[in-house]
Amino acid sequence: MVSVECQMTLSDFDLVERVKAGETGLYEVLMRRYNQRLFRTIRSVILDDQEAEDVLQDAWVRSFEHLGQFEGRSSFATWVTKIAVYEALARTRKRKKLTALQDADGKVTAEAEQVSAITDDPEKQAMREEMRQLLRSAVDQLPGLYRSVFMLRAVEQLSTSETAECLSLSEQAVKTRLHRSRTLLQRHLEDRLGPEIVESYAFMGSRCDRTVAAVMDRIYATKNMIA
Repeated sequence: MVSVECQMTLSDFDLVERVKAGETGLYEVLMRRYNQRLFRTIRSVILDDQEAEDVLQDAWVRSFEHLGQFEGRSSFATWVTKIAVYEALARTRKRKKLTALQDADGKVTAEAEQVSAITDDPEKQAMREEMRQLLRSAVDQLPGLYRSVFMLRAVEQLSTSETAECLSLSEQAVKTRLHRSRTLLQRHLEDRLGPEIVESYAFMGSRCDRTVAAVMDRIYATKNMIA
């Protein structure tokens, strides 16, 4: 069991160094710190909860395999988010389901007509749940070029420079796409893109635990095969 001290006091860089030195169990702390950010980022590309979880696991395993390449020139959060983006894009290319930004008439093309629902607390009010789904659906229907920028900037609250680095874009491109994404969302929804949308993309509790357990099992299995 990872100590509370490690979870609360060790920096990302210190954790990475200790994992590199052989304390594999500490990788769990990094995962729990950034599971939600990575899940939201991946899902902004994948648009499917279950597949996004699968890609999240792949991203964490890939990050562990390449941990020796992390030199601290950017933050660990940015470094691992870039890996998550690459994994998500690789999955979409593999499925060959990339959608054109515009149709022949120049209209923006929606990339998802249906939204996978997230299981929620049954005590939540029905209207609150309906609003979250409406907000989530509106974001899901943004073209992928805009959706990932919107997810990182508006939902995850990353800075323009951090978003640009994660997505390998210029800061001006991030600003332009964020503005365009907000324009595409219905005006009457814009005032409500606060706690409602954050809750819609929550990745805590059992879902986080499930991903952590699966990734750590894969990592230890690989180490045992090598040994």
